[in-house]
Amino acid sequence: MGKPLFYEILEKPATTCIIGVCSAIWFYIQKKNIGYSHVGFSYENAIEGHHWRIITSTFSHISVLHLVFNMSALWSLGIVEQLGNIGLGVVYYLHYTLVLVVLSGVLVFGMYHTLIHRFKLEHFRRVTAVGYSCVVFGWMTILSMKQPSSKLDLFGFLSLPISFAPFESLIFTSLIVPQASFLGHLSGIIVGYAIGWGLINGMNNYWAVTMLGWIVLVFVFSLKRSGAYDFSFFEIESITDPYLPSVRFPASGNGRTLQMSALPVGDVELV
Repeated sequence: MGKPLFYEILEKPATTCIIGVCSAIWFYIQKKNIGYSHVGFSYENAIEGHHWRIITSTFSHISVLHLVFNMSALWSLGIVEQLGNIGLGVVYYLHYTLVLVVLSGVLVFGMYHTLIHRFKLEHFRRVTAVGYSCVVFGWMTILSMKQPSSKLDLFGFLSLPISFAPFESLIFTSLIVPQASFLGHLSGIIVGYAIGWGLINGMNNYWAVTMLGWIVLVFVFSLKRSGAYDFSFFEIESITDPYLPSVRFPASGNGRTLQMSALPVGDVELV
């Protein structure tokens, strides 16, 4: 008999939180009747400046079955949080989940770009990717390298040797689910191997917070620039002196502009 669910949740706090976030986003998308084309990642959207879709596409799912499959696999892979004795653990899990989300999305974009411009496969301009699978396949790959003797339990009845699980799952999902993103899953495997081999390493709290900060900035400014969301409370606009920006905070009813006073040109140090 396994441990009670409550104790497993305590042992997998980060995994539990991610599953909760993905489930809440799925519920919100269903309630608001938002289509996957509004949150998914595609080549055309990326070149139009919708960079925020790398994040929204990862945490969104198009059906309850899609959500259940991904979250079931993620729950099994949450064992990474309990392996602090071999250099993994909760902190490692959070740091490299961030890396997997960003780099797998960037890698998918690079693959689309190559297929479209090098091999003239225009179909990939319109392919829209949605789901957390790239991160799931990334952790599957990392775990297969760090603990090759373990097994991956899926849905309570399917057990795979973890050492073969990434490519077995890649082939299995491609055959059973024709709509599954082969390139998305493959990108997660590639980034997972890069992390497992130490080609991507050195993540600590400083770099994780810095990376998260840049993600938030790119997310907000790409939302603003693409017109997907109007952040009317925040605007940066040029003034007479191009070196001095003005920041505008519109109030309800009338716009107020907070502007830096002009500084004399000469022996002035701007810090």
